[in-house]
Amino acid sequence: MAQYKAPLRDMQFVMHEVLNVENHYKSLPHFAEVDRDLVNSVLETGAQFAENELSPINRSGDEEGCGFDDGVVTTPKGFKEAYAKFVELGLGSLAAPVEQGGQGLPPSLGIAMSEMTGTANWSWSMYPGLSHGAINTIAAHGTPEQKETYLTKLVSGEWTGTMCLTESHAGSDLGIIRTKAEPQADGSYKISGTKIFISAGEHDMAENIVHVVLARLPDAPKGTKGISLFLVPKFMPGSGERNGVKCGSIEHKMGIKASATCVMNFDGATGFLIGPPNKGLNCMFTFMNTARVGTALQGVCAAEGSFQGALTYAKDRLAMRSLTGPKAPEKEADPIIVHPAVRQLLLTQKAFAEGGRLMVYWLSTFTDVLEGSESAEEKKTADDMMSMLTPIAKAFLTEVGYEAANHGVQVYGGHGFIREWGMEQIVRDTRIALLYEGTTQIQALDLLGRKVLQTQGALLRNFTKVVHKFCAANEGDAQMGEFVRPLAALNKEWGDITMRIGMKAMSNPDEAGAAAVDYMMYSGYVTMAYLWAWMAKVAQDKLAAGEGDAAFYKAKVQTAQFYFKKILPRTKAHVEIIDAGLESLNMAPEAFAF
Repeated sequence: MAQYKAPLRDMQFVMHEVLNVENHYKSLPHFAEVDRDLVNSVLETGAQFAENELSPINRSGDEEGCGFDDGVVTTPKGFKEAYAKFVELGLGSLAAPVEQGGQGLPPSLGIAMSEMTGTANWSWSMYPGLSHGAINTIAAHGTPEQKETYLTKLVSGEWTGTMCLTESHAGSDLGIIRTKAEPQADGSYKISGTKIFISAGEHDMAENIVHVVLARLPDAPKGTKGISLFLVPKFMPGSGERNGVKCGSIEHKMGIKASATCVMNFDGATGFLIGPPNKGLNCMFTFMNTARVGTALQGVCAAEGSFQGALTYAKDRLAMRSLTGPKAPEKEADPIIVHPAVRQLLLTQKAFAEGGRLMVYWLSTFTDVLEGSESAEEKKTADDMMSMLTPIAKAFLTEVGYEAANHGVQVYGGHGFIREWGMEQIVRDTRIALLYEGTTQIQALDLLGRKVLQTQGALLRNFTKVVHKFCAANEGDAQMGEFVRPLAALNKEWGDITMRIGMKAMSNPDEAGAAAVDYMMYSGYVTMAYLWAWMAKVAQDKLAAGEGDAAFYKAKVQTAQFYFKKILPRTKAHVEIIDAGLESLNMAPEAFAF
C-alpha cells in the first residue's frame, strides 16, 4: 500500500506563484504579518504530521473501524494518540483568532493543512474537521458568554464539535424536523429528539463534545422558518455533569469506517439558544458553508491520494510491450505507464487533483477576505463569489474526485479490487462526499436556482467577468491561444445556456430541475478550465524567464493541455443534455412499474 506524501511543491506553487498569498495576506489587516517563510513552515509541519502520524493508521483504522458499547464509542488504535499530537502541535487552532486561543492565521492556510490530513486519513480528519464549523457558528452568532465558555476549548482541541441537523424522516428537508426545545425558567432549554448521521457525535478522543442542534420551539411556525439553533454539550461546562444526550448506535457504512457516524438521542438535554429564535437555519448556514468547502476538499484528497498510489504502481507494474516498441528491453515487459490508456487515467487524476487544489485554495482566499478585511465592499465581493463557487466546488469536485478514485482502482487492475493495496478504500471513503452536506443534485439546484436564476444571473456575471478579463489580458499571447480561445467561447456559452434554461423555466420550473445537474457539471468544467489556464500562464512565464524547475513547469503546461483537449470537451455533451430539456423525463407512472 502506497504511503501518503504531501505534495508540497504543488501546494507551494498554488499558494505562492498562482495565488501570491503573501501579497494577498498583506492586503488584509488581520493577516498582514503572515509571510512566505511562515506559510512554508506550517506546510512542512503539517506534512510531517500527515505522513508520519496519520497515513500509517489509515488502512488499519478502516479495517478496525469504531467500536460501540451501550453509548460508548471507541476509535481505532492510534487515533487518540494522533489527535493528542495534533492538539499538542496546535495544528487545529491555526486559523482561529488569537483572542479565542488560536494562532490567528488565515483560513486559506488552514485549508492547506486540512488537505494534508484529509488525504493521509480522511476518517481521522473528520473528528477535528467538524469542530471548525462549530467554532465559526459560535463566533458568528454566539453571545459573549457562549463564546467565553465554548470557543477556547473548541479552538484548542480539548473539546470537539458536531452539527446535528437531520432526522430519519427528514433527510435534507430540514423544514420537517421534529426535535423539540422547551424553554426553562433559567433561560436554558430542554432538547428532545433523535438526530441521525452525526459525524463524530460520540468518540473517545476529546474530553467533551459540543453539539450544534436544530430544534423547534413550542410556538414555532411550520417549515424552515420555525427552526432554532442550540448548543448542547455532552458534559455541562463548570460542573462536568453528564447531559441528557447519548449515542444510540453507530452506522455500519460503506466507507469512512473509522469515523463514528452516530444516531444521537436527546432526552431532555440541556441546551442553550444560539442566535435569534426561529432563525436557526440562517445561523446554521455559517456551519454548512464551512462543511461544504471541507467536503469539496474531500474530492481533491481522493484524487490526490489515488493518483499517488496509481502513479507509483504504474511505474513499477510490468505488463505487455509498448505498441511503438519495447521501452524497457532489459525487462520481461514494459511498465504499464508507457501505455496511452493508462497515461490517460493518470493524467485525469492529476488534472482533477491539481485543478481541484487551486479551486479550493482560491475559494478559501475569499474566506480570508471575509475574516481579515475591514472593507465592507471587499467583503461583499468575496461573499458573492463564495456564494457562486461553493456549490460548484462541493458538487463538481466530489464527482470528479470519485471518478479519479475509480481510475486508481483501474490502474491497479485486479489488485485494485483487493483491500491490501488501499485503492478501493479511497473509492469507498469518498463515495459519501457526493451525498453529505447536500447531494450533488441538491447542490446543483442551489447553484442554478438560488445562485443564478434567482439573482437574474448577477452572481454568475461576477465570475464570468473575471474569466473575461483573464482572456482579454492574454488574447495577444500566442502561447496562451490554445487555452484562451476555448475558454472565452465557453464563458460566453455559459451565459447563453443560462438564458435558455431561464426562459424554459418561466413556463415550467421543472425545466430548471431537469437541467440542474448537467448545468452544475458544465459550470465545474468551465471553472476548472479557467484555473488550469491561469496555472498554465504562470508556468509559461516561469519557463520564459528561465526561473525554477523547468520540468515542473513543463508538466504543468502539459497537464493544462491535456485538460483542455481530453476533459473539457465533456461540456459539449452536457450542453446537449441541457437543451434536451424536461420532455424525455415526463414519463407516466406506469412506465416505472416492474
